[in-house]
Amino acid sequence: MENKNAFLSYNKHAMQELERVAAGYRDFLSRGKTERECARIIVAKAEAAGYRNLADLTAAGTPLKAGDKVYAVCMKKAVALFQIGAEGPEKGLNILGAHIDSPRLDIKQNPLFEDGELAYLDTHYYGGIKKYQWVTLPLALHGTVVKKDGTAVDIVIGEDAADPVFCVTDLLIHLAQEQLEKKGARVVEGEDLNILVGNMPLKGEKKKAVAANVLRLLKEKYDIEEADFISAELEAVPGFDGSMILSYGQDDRSCAYTSLLAMLEAENIRRTACCLLVDKEEIGSVGATGMQSHFFENAVAEVLELCGKYSELALRRALRDSKMLSSDVSSAYDHAYAAAFEKQNAAYLAHGVVFNKFTGARGKSGSNDANAEYLAYIRRVMDDADVHYQTAELGRVDLGGGGTIAYILALYGMEVIDSGVPVLSMHAPWEVTSKADIYEAYKAYKAFLEA
Repeated sequence: MENKNAFLSYNKHAMQELERVAAGYRDFLSRGKTERECARIIVAKAEAAGYRNLADLTAAGTPLKAGDKVYAVCMKKAVALFQIGAEGPEKGLNILGAHIDSPRLDIKQNPLFEDGELAYLDTHYYGGIKKYQWVTLPLALHGTVVKKDGTAVDIVIGEDAADPVFCVTDLLIHLAQEQLEKKGARVVEGEDLNILVGNMPLKGEKKKAVAANVLRLLKEKYDIEEADFISAELEAVPGFDGSMILSYGQDDRSCAYTSLLAMLEAENIRRTACCLLVDKEEIGSVGATGMQSHFFENAVAEVLELCGKYSELALRRALRDSKMLSSDVSSAYDHAYAAAFEKQNAAYLAHGVVFNKFTGARGKSGSNDANAEYLAYIRRVMDDADVHYQTAELGRVDLGGGGTIAYILALYGMEVIDSGVPVLSMHAPWEVTSKADIYEAYKAYKAFLEA
């Protein structure tokens, strides 16, 4: 079977729609560099589209009916949106699930140090990265510092043209003979990913004068003390950029944004629709804001209660009878690394949204494996909506593999399949996607919610 390049099928109207979706997506990438930033944008867009806070409705005992739209937030880092369908949530939901965390460098709780009259911030890398890709790269600091009195200070340094930027230094080539003999995983060590932040000493200071000047600047601009790093969540991320999009964080915000847009623009909902955007996927979906928490299950229970349909059995049946697209990116074929792929079962840029029947590694270890009946249903929905789609595996059988949140939702007994946007240079500081695939993912997710 051969899939054609989606661009070949677009008329003028389709190209205008593609550019509309791509423009919104680029804005989302530019403003949403962390989970907290993404969650704020999602909530703002949801409220503008008529969604109400589920917590407020629960506190007031406000009942829900068909057509109502609600959202729930978990610790400002995960969001679930629901649109009540004509059939009611007890009959099962159509769920789009994606994650909004991305690989990055996290600032440690005791990060500031000085050596050689240079000030640095110590980091701990988050998610699967090639550490050598993060040196000599312009970085911005995004995050939130919560002071002891509970005051939260949002920080963004490095995005405005007048802002300083930061970087991790590298060893000059003239002295790098021993470094270049190391294996790729060890060229740069995790403990050496220190961010250079200053060189100007504070006059009058005799010890660690450069670090002292950094603290002075933080105090003047943000009223932050060194001890406030203890209760801070600061992330170092790269800054932003035809037919393709080059940006940080497209895994998995390409799927998160298209899922959100589909949810906000879906109409004539028969089965209750849900858009689930969670945190911590890159480190195993753990913690209160990850998919392994009970946030989603609790939110569904609250929705059932306000619909007058809650019972423990009704909750179990609703989850069992749901259908889900686990929206996560897939690896795109790259000629430069052709040996890593099996071309007949690889995803290609601009050939549409990708469906992965299974993920996992080698003998499908750690995989969710969708059944044939569900794949037939998905094919019918996609074809009826004129969606360009392709099927793929994540690289050669014995080479690697990966996982998503799919297996966690499958534990409820619901139908789940992985689907998403093909990406070049996945998990690198800069990733590449095709506008056509972003557009087709949006079309696919909207068709799924309206099925």
